[in-house]
Amino acid sequence: MDKLQAMAIFVRVVEARSFSKAAETLSMPRSSVTTTIKNLERHLGTVLLRRSTRTLSLTDAGERYHVSCRAILADIAQAESGLAADATSPRGRVRVDMPGVLGRAIVLPALREFEQRFPEIELVLGLSDRPADLIYDAIDCVIRTGELTDSTLTARRLGQLNWITCASPRYLKEHGEPETVTALSAHRAINYLSNSTGRPLDWRFTVECETLTMTMQSRFAVNETEAYLQCALEGLGLVQLSELVASPYLKSGRLKEVLAHARCSPVPISIVYPNGRNVATAVKVFVDWIVEIFPQDGAG
Repeated sequence: MDKLQAMAIFVRVVEARSFSKAAETLSMPRSSVTTTIKNLERHLGTVLLRRSTRTLSLTDAGERYHVSCRAILADIAQAESGLAADATSPRGRVRVDMPGVLGRAIVLPALREFEQRFPEIELVLGLSDRPADLIYDAIDCVIRTGELTDSTLTARRLGQLNWITCASPRYLKEHGEPETVTALSAHRAINYLSNSTGRPLDWRFTVECETLTMTMQSRFAVNETEAYLQCALEGLGLVQLSELVASPYLKSGRLKEVLAHARCSPVPISIVYPNGRNVATAVKVFVDWIVEIFPQDGAG
């Protein structure tokens, strides 16, 4: 016997004061309603309703059971309506990790609009060049650049990053501008240290339609994008920066792109979150919003 269904039928019979009327409102045969109440009474071991040809009334046990049933059904209705409200107005906390470059350039400027659309969602944003572990760091989703290797996660493509080689006019005035990739051996580079390995990242170029990877020698190396940019602005050497970071300084003339003909292939950007049906509605909403705000033709 379905106890919740039996409770609901019992309450409807009491409210309608009739088996026939209750059956009509429930779109059920009268015989089914009658059988359900009989089975319920048998299960409880007590009579709930006094029946006569004209009247229907509650026993003392029926009175108490009716009050309890109404409270239980009301709690269930409230719980279900709360979930429905979450679907239309998602709520909860979403922990996100992303590269600082993407966060500052794309996500942070759009947060006011997110707050207006989803006032019940609390965002905890981590902006770091250090790759985060979803499980260990208790993070709901991450934005990552580069090719993904973890097949246990769900990933949605956001766009791509274009990397450019550039330097300050001061550096180029002192050391000249490299015309070819092979000419880089005569130049100073600033290296960027990987936060996962602690080693300098390789520099990548496209030469005759093929990707060329180089290990650059340098006197300076840093592990944070803002510091990397500052070294370039100070004229300490050549750098490879995301166009997102470099673009304002290229426009103002504080940086100049070199070897534009040898730009490496763009790097994909994805938002990644755990597989499964138990992903919170708030996380799904945030992922959809991130996909929406990222430039359709790439992130830059």
